[in-house]
Amino acid sequence: MPNIKSAKKRVLINEKKNLQNRMALSTMKTAIRKVNEAIATNNIDLADSLLPSTFSIIDKTASKGIIHVNKAANQKSALAKKLHAIRTGKLVITIKKTNQQVAAEKAKAANEARAVLKAEQAKRKAAKEEAAKEKAKEDKTKKKVKVETKEDKKATKADKKDDKKVETKTKVDTKEEKKAVKVDKKEDKKTETKAKVESKENKKAETKQEKDTKKDTKATKEEKPKKEDKKK
Repeated sequence: MPNIKSAKKRVLINEKKNLQNRMALSTMKTAIRKVNEAIATNNIDLADSLLPSTFSIIDKTASKGIIHVNKAANQKSALAKKLHAIRTGKLVITIKKTNQQVAAEKAKAANEARAVLKAEQAKRKAAKEEAAKEKAKEDKTKKKVKVETKEDKKATKADKKDDKKVETKTKVDTKEEKKAVKVDKKEDKKTETKAKVESKENKKAETKQEKDTKKDTKATKEEKPKKEDKKK
């Protein structure tokens, strides 16, 4: 570190001049870069309009001693040759994209990729929701089927009970019918026996009548000769 006052002052002046030189150098580089960008984008008119101002900036930097005079002449000649070659057709420029254009394209691609991802996520969500709805419907149908099967089982059980009741009723009815048939047969037998008895009694009564009639005829025959004897 300097100790003398003039040396300290010289350090401050050098720092100030260094800053000024760097500023002038950066302005020259930016001017050259603008011309090159115009040439790269095939904007020759803009490059022609920017060329005199860039030459003046290069001359000022050379006059201040920031760059060498030969370096300044080389840079100016390089720009002039490039423009001359483009005008004469010796140099064909493939248009390069600027940093802003590249950044814009990258941003556009990123936005498109995000949109695609969002669309895929939305599709997946929709598919999951549809799957959940289908599962819920299937569960409802399964529950309905289970309830229907339970109801069918209950109905079949009730039908079986009714069938059993009907069978028992029919068995009871058949038993009662059999009993009634047996009772009717017994009554028929009784009536037959009564008819037989009555027929026997009638036959006996008829035989008695016949016997009585025979006796009466015999008696009348015996009485007639007696009367004749009396008359004699």
